[in-house]
Amino acid sequence: MHDHEFVRLVALVVFCAAYLGLSLGGLPPFRVDRTGVAIIGATAMVITGVVPWDEAVAAVDAHTLVLLFGMMIVAAYLRLSGFFRLVTTWAIRRARTPVAVLVAVAAASGVLSALFVNDVVCLVLAPLVVEMTRRLGLPPAPYLIALATAANVGSVATLTGNPQNMLVGSFSGISYRGFLAREAPVALLGLACVVAVVWLVYRKRLPPALAPAPLPDPLHVHYPLMIKTVLAVSVMLVAFLAGVPIALVAIGGAAYTLLTRRVKPQKVYREIDWELLVLFTGLFVLTGGLERAGLTEEFLRSPVAAHLDRPLVLTAATALLSNLVSNVPAVLLFTPLIPKFAEPERAWLVLAMASTLAGNLTILGSVANLIVVESAREAGIRIGFAEYCRVGVPLTLVTLLLGWLVLSFIPV
Repeated sequence: MHDHEFVRLVALVVFCAAYLGLSLGGLPPFRVDRTGVAIIGATAMVITGVVPWDEAVAAVDAHTLVLLFGMMIVAAYLRLSGFFRLVTTWAIRRARTPVAVLVAVAAASGVLSALFVNDVVCLVLAPLVVEMTRRLGLPPAPYLIALATAANVGSVATLTGNPQNMLVGSFSGISYRGFLAREAPVALLGLACVVAVVWLVYRKRLPPALAPAPLPDPLHVHYPLMIKTVLAVSVMLVAFLAGVPIALVAIGGAAYTLLTRRVKPQKVYREIDWELLVLFTGLFVLTGGLERAGLTEEFLRSPVAAHLDRPLVLTAATALLSNLVSNVPAVLLFTPLIPKFAEPERAWLVLAMASTLAGNLTILGSVANLIVVESAREAGIRIGFAEYCRVGVPLTLVTLLLGWLVLSFIPV
């Protein structure tokens, strides 16, 4: 066997083994999670000579990591200031009926997730939704499911809404404003679908009116820190829309928020999802090895990839793969392929849409779902796999169909 053929074989074996581990969530019987799988796979690519060390370092997309890290810091300051709780509590308190509360939860979750990373929004809002629904005499499950699904749907709208969109932004070159103009209609339609599907599934369990609620406990809000961070976010949004590179804006906003005498930086660093950053790094090297071995080009010439450039086929393939290996690895697998398509910009938009909306299919479809279900469990509320799927399956199918229709016929 020639050296080149051996390298290709090694790259294929390492890549397939790593993605199998990602689909299983680890490497049984070892205590290894998805992040560990990515590290092991990336290391194997380098040690076996598939990717030389310098090329492995170059394969890591610093723009994506900087963007994600910067948004995590800004979101951490907003969380510590009490901003997320304040906005959501304000919206829920103004609702007068159980359906209006459902709309308020979905709207708050969707809008906040469009502006910030959806996982952070769910982490903060899930305990609040449990508390508010119990205070108002409402069943928590439908509102928690609405929180999770709306967070995924709302995050479709912007390049900073979730990690997979950030990847698309870094690799595609689509501007923040251009992405927003095309994906915001998908998110708005999707949020309407969230409310409609949750109401249809749970309409018999929702009471006709809200129970008289005792006076709520006062919110603990750090107003000076919140005002400073909201001002920083406002400037960041203007810069995003003006076309300034989003990674530069994110790290600039993060650097500004770190200039404070009010919060110890250790508190902020504890809010950072370091595992996700490491997962990204390993996946960059894994997909870089696949591309360097020439397997990407070979796949493009195969019958399997013959119709992937069609939006409907790409939507279905992305949704399926996102539920097998998770959305971030799925998006990274497509990144070498999309530039070769006839309409790469439309394909990038479809990839972002489908990988995000597919996360609503099951509890395991996205980290946001797991965060909400775990918060519910800690509060003594059980949301089972089958119960979630009663909302998740029809919602995912409808929103994917609407997303495909919207993105198939808009000009790019």
